[in-house]
Amino acid sequence: MPDRPRRSTRARAFLVDMGPIRDSRDFRLLFSGQLVSTLGTQLTAVAVPYQVFRITHSSLDVGLVSLAQLVPLVVCSMAGGVVADAHDRRRVLMVTEMLMALTSTGLALNGRLGHPVLWPLFVLTAAQGGLAGFDRPTFNAAIPRLVRTSELAAAYALWQVQFQIGIVVGPSIAGLILAGGGVATVYWLDVASFVVSFISVTLQRPQPPRDPGSRPPAWRSLREGFAYLRGRQNIQGVYLLDIDAMVFGMPRALFPALGLDFFHGGAEAVGFLYAAPGAGALIGALTTGWVRAVRRQGRAVIVAVMVWGSAIAAFGLIDVLWVALLLLALAGWADVVSAVFRNTILQAAIPDQLRGRLSAIQIAVVQGGPRLGDLEAGSVAEGFGNAFSVVSGGVACVVGAGLLALALPGFRHQQAVQEEPSGAPTG
Repeated sequence: MPDRPRRSTRARAFLVDMGPIRDSRDFRLLFSGQLVSTLGTQLTAVAVPYQVFRITHSSLDVGLVSLAQLVPLVVCSMAGGVVADAHDRRRVLMVTEMLMALTSTGLALNGRLGHPVLWPLFVLTAAQGGLAGFDRPTFNAAIPRLVRTSELAAAYALWQVQFQIGIVVGPSIAGLILAGGGVATVYWLDVASFVVSFISVTLQRPQPPRDPGSRPPAWRSLREGFAYLRGRQNIQGVYLLDIDAMVFGMPRALFPALGLDFFHGGAEAVGFLYAAPGAGALIGALTTGWVRAVRRQGRAVIVAVMVWGSAIAAFGLIDVLWVALLLLALAGWADVVSAVFRNTILQAAIPDQLRGRLSAIQIAVVQGGPRLGDLEAGSVAEGFGNAFSVVSGGVACVVGAGLLALALPGFRHQQAVQEEPSGAPTG
């Protein structure tokens, strides 16, 4: 009996810190709306490559449809960061959520055709990539205004919880719906999720810029964001480690081919492959109470990326579905640990007036890296086979992380920031 309170305290220290949800009304709204929206987005993230592979039977085409989002995503992320710093972030989110609902409506209408057309899948997903360039940086930049600096790690851990719930549940449901109800049903559910997110954003307080009277021209504003990176290895490492992990160690373009032709599991197996990294990441996000005690955050990111790459390489050597799913889950666990520390390092290191622009660069990396990874995985698989593509990518990821650790001592020695904020809104 006397040990029970001690065990309870240890469990609370291990589990994710719910403080930001408990203390901040607007963070609760942001969290709940994005949880629903992420579920819908992940439904579409499975339906589009599945539909493309069914039409073309080519993993390279799956990689290309993902690549079609890259240019609009990168370009619009840069513009989106400027907009997020210069305008009310709540209004920016309201507009982008509704426009993204319209693109999913287009996908649903195309999916209802007796013989779906390929080009709308490229065009509409490219439009979604461009809108995500405005949407994602604004969300990331909004969070530090909603919680205390001391709660940033917990807030981004919770952000990973909602994201990983979507990544786990969304693809799993998508596989079942694709097998029974078809792609149009999946896309309509995504439309509904954006409407829910829009409502949650409208209920939040406005987030106007802190210095509305001092807005430089857009191009100069963007240059200011890039100039801030110069000489700051702690921020450079955040971006470069993620590029390394996603470009070389992200084989998701191969999941339709692996699920349908290698594991012979049908649409359900495809959904499980997409969901498995999210399952591991969700477990990781729910057990991030320990991250508060980690001082050497840069080193933690490097180790996590190496674990990710090793698990992906091992996945490429396995022909048993359940073992493959476990390895993908391990990779997802490592990825979410990396993401929590990367977000914390980034947002604690930059001033609020630059958060939109620096978050935009991060979103271009986070969202663009996997699309380059899709192209890399699909291209290598076309020439050398699926197994070689997965294994070589995982090994390259581990080697790249080691080289970056040597090249960026400023990131390798990055320590946790302890300053307490001045009046972050709560309640």
